[in-house]
Parts: sequence; structure tokens; C-alpha cells
Amino acid sequence: MDNINTLVDEIFQKDSLIFAALSNVQKGVEKTYKKVDIKPVLIKGERLNQFAYHFDNKVLHENLTNEEAIVKVKDLVNTYFRQAMLYTIDADYQILISKKGKVKILRKQPTRNSVDLSHNRKKEYLLAEGIPHDFLVRLGVMNQEGKVLAKKYDKFRQLNRYIEMVADCIPHLPKDRPINIIDFGCGKAYLTFALYYYLVKIMDMKVNIIGLDLKTDVINFCNGVAKELEYDGLKFLQGDIREYTQDGGVDMVVTLHACDTATDDALVKAVNWDASVILAVPCCQHEFFKKVHNPIMEPMQKHGLIKERMSSLITDSVRSNVLEILGYQVQVLEFIDMEHTPKNILIRAFKREGDISAAIEEYKHFKQFWHLEPYIEQAMGHHFTRLIRDGVKS
Repeated sequence: MDNINTLVDEIFQKDSLIFAALSNVQKGVEKTYKKVDIKPVLIKGERLNQFAYHFDNKVLHENLTNEEAIVKVKDLVNTYFRQAMLYTIDADYQILISKKGKVKILRKQPTRNSVDLSHNRKKEYLLAEGIPHDFLVRLGVMNQEGKVLAKKYDKFRQLNRYIEMVADCIPHLPKDRPINIIDFGCGKAYLTFALYYYLVKIMDMKVNIIGLDLKTDVINFCNGVAKELEYDGLKFLQGDIREYTQDGGVDMVVTLHACDTATDDALVKAVNWDASVILAVPCCQHEFFKKVHNPIMEPMQKHGLIKERMSSLITDSVRSNVLEILGYQVQVLEFIDMEHTPKNILIRAFKREGDISAAIEEYKHFKQFWHLEPYIEQAMGHHFTRLIRDGVKS
């Protein structure tokens, strides 16, 4: 193995690696991932080595310095894999290890002549392409070989964007018990299935997810798919957001494309449950269209299309401000909308402690400027009214 160690030292110390592929797991080794790809990348001005660990249904990445990469490659080749292809500027090296541990290193003329340090040359999705994720196959986004169907590629991108946003929520969720999640207005539930798959299949977490929707046929279909895929912690119920009740705590509330004030009703539920995480993509915001008024803004108010978009932005601004007052850290992010409409804003909120006085003053002035009495304020009830009036939590 000394020859392998010397070669690995030389390649990484000279920064000559272009690409490496480690494969063929040794017999008797407890198999976790089936292959590892390595390539140099430039991240924030620093040259690193990106390791891609390929499992049966996921790909995990790790970025290592040259020193760390040397240790990792030596360990992988000496104890885990029996074959490695190392493409460098100087030569191609093939490492072969027999079942008896005999090492053979073949040196060939280089077939690649440049190092590509582009980190995002090809988008690395959390739901990786080329791997058949069961729910994507069942819902017609992928074929049996893991190839994304051309007409479903926008959907695939949207699902991955959603999962990226969910990934940032994990530190805010409980670690010592199953996580309870409600998905209001789940519709055909592409995103609900993606949420379950990511948390359970990829992150190995325990969850209980309920998807709620008004359409009985949709609910029946989704329950059938969940049963077929053996997603035991996922179920779908028919019902209205405002009337839905939940016994026990809820850790995360998702409401995507709930129409008009139904989004507000979902936010009220989330706050009353003291949910740690809220994800909301509002839709069809009609409430303020006929209510917003300020003479200074007349150039925007006199055009229906502009006023409609302005009203939507004002609505989401109010919702975000209300959540801040109620003890949430709020982020407003761009989301890839399923229907390709301008309604592509996602409100992401995390429960936190902190001073809310500034948020209360902002809310008062904003309401006064636009001459509004928002539905969400009424829906939040007397507790919120007292909070605005007194400026402190009751």
C-alpha cells in the first residue's frame, strides 16, 4: 500500500487532480456508499476537493482541503474500495487491488488536460438526478432508471428548491422525538411527498406528516400512493384549514398556495400551536386590492395590474410583520412556483426570543400609511390586539 500512499501524496500536493472515481467495495466490508467521485472546486476563493458519496438513493457531498483529502483517499482505497481511477494533468492512474490485497498501479497518458474548478457547473440537487427516487417515479417525474422526464423538469427543479429551503429548517426542529408536521392545502402533494422523502429517507428522521386538502379524490389518491410506498408516517385528510383541529403539538406548518385569507388562517393555526417552523407560499391575495389607499401612491394604484401586484406585496409584508411581532424570525425568499405565475414568494419563519417593540411600531405605521385593518390581525384574536396596544407580551 506504500505505493498508493506515495501516489496520493504526490497528486494532492501538486494540485494535479482533475477527477477521481473510487469504486468496487471490498468483500467483507460493511457497505454504505457504493462509489465516491472527487473533483477540485473553488469555493469562496479557496481550492477544495469535493467528495461525492453515492448511496442507493442519495448523494452526499463533503468539501476537504488537500491535507484532509489525502487522509480520506488513503483510507478509502486502503480499507474500503478495490479500484480507483485518478485523472491528473500528468497522467491517468488506475489502482487495482486484488482479493488477496495485491496492489497494481497502471500509468497511462493523460486523457484530460485541464482542471475545472467550477463549483456549480452542473447543479447538484439534493434529490439527485440519475437515482430513481420512489415517489418521483410513482408520481411520473422520473422513469424507473432515475431519468427526469423532459416535461417534468420544471417540477423537479421546484421540488429541489423546496427541499433546499426545508434543509435550513432542520436545526430549528426537535432532535429527541418524532417531528409533527401539518401541510395545509397540500393539493396533489408533490411537495408533501418530497418533504417526507427528504426528512425520512435522506436525513433518517422520524416524522408524522398530515396533508390536508378540500378535494376528496385528491386525498384518496395521495393516501393510496403513501400506502403503496410504505410511507408510514404520512397520511392525508379531507378538510378545511379554518376548521381543522390537532391534538398535541405541531412543530412545523406548511401552507403552499392556500387561496386568499386561507393563508392567514394557516398562520393563525401555526402561531396558536407555537410551531417552531412555518413555510408559507401565499396565493390569490384579494383582501387588500380594494382596501389599499394612499394618495401619494396613486401612480401605482390607478393601474389594475400594478395595483394587484402591489396589493400582494403589501399582504405578504403584513403577514411577515405580524409573525415578527409574535416572536418569529422571518425570511422572504424567492420560490419556483408550480403554475409559473408571479406568486413566487415563500415566507419562512423560525420561532425565536427577542425584542418585538420595533416590529410593533413598524406594523402600526404601515397600517396607517395604507389605511388597512388586516384580516390576519382579527384572526389572531384579542392576544394580538393587546400586544399591539400595550407593546408587550401578555
